[in-house]
Amino acid sequence: MVKKVETAEVTIQPLKRGRIKLRIIGTTPLFQNRMANKAKQQLLVGGQKKGKADRAAIKHDPLTEFRDSAEILPSGPTVLGLRVVAVKAAMATAALETPGLTKSSAQRLLFMPGDHAPLYGTPQLRMDVVRSADIARTPDIRTRCYLPKWGAEVEVNFITPQLSVQGVVSLLCNAGILIGVGDFRQEKGKGAFGSFRVLAEGEDDPEWDDLVENHGRAAQEAALADPEFADRDTDDLMAHFFAEVQRRAA
Repeated sequence: MVKKVETAEVTIQPLKRGRIKLRIIGTTPLFQNRMANKAKQQLLVGGQKKGKADRAAIKHDPLTEFRDSAEILPSGPTVLGLRVVAVKAAMATAALETPGLTKSSAQRLLFMPGDHAPLYGTPQLRMDVVRSADIARTPDIRTRCYLPKWGAEVEVNFITPQLSVQGVVSLLCNAGILIGVGDFRQEKGKGAFGSFRVLAEGEDDPEWDDLVENHGRAAQEAALADPEFADRDTDDLMAHFFAEVQRRAA
């Protein structure tokens, strides 16, 4: 006689998605460093060997590089945008320091709709000495969009019951302290830029109100057209640049 084998029914509970809007406000300045269109074009079609005239030209165009480094939005309350994938990446990396959650789990359980969130803050032009990625670590001057004060509102979608509203808020807070966003951020260890604190949507905060009222599209358009220089070193370098342009044009 063949014995009947009983099989247990597997019950799969459907996942649900939660949603929350949160505001992040910079506690340290933010560097933007979008890849310039010229660099993208060279990746697409390849670079050409420089001729004598190219080698004699001034190496950098700080004003163009400043504007190229910014993430530009065609419409909305701001000209500048913050890549939401950078916020998600910060939260996923912060999961490494958060008990009970892994980085890969955070990447699967978090969703950030869209490409950019409106970024409030008046940009300044800042020049810094950096090291190139070649073997010799050749020094170079990099010009970037620099925001002393900044803030953005992001929408976070998450899977429940694995994550809760409180868990998402805590993870974003940890990301603001440990990781940050933008160039030379806290995550990298050497820099401490791009750190932020977290506010709930609708929570009263004078700094947020000032960013929205005084550092939106109009202020950003003016700053991109005629930027303020971020520090004395940048001011000195720009004075030298303008003098050299006039000398070579004479």
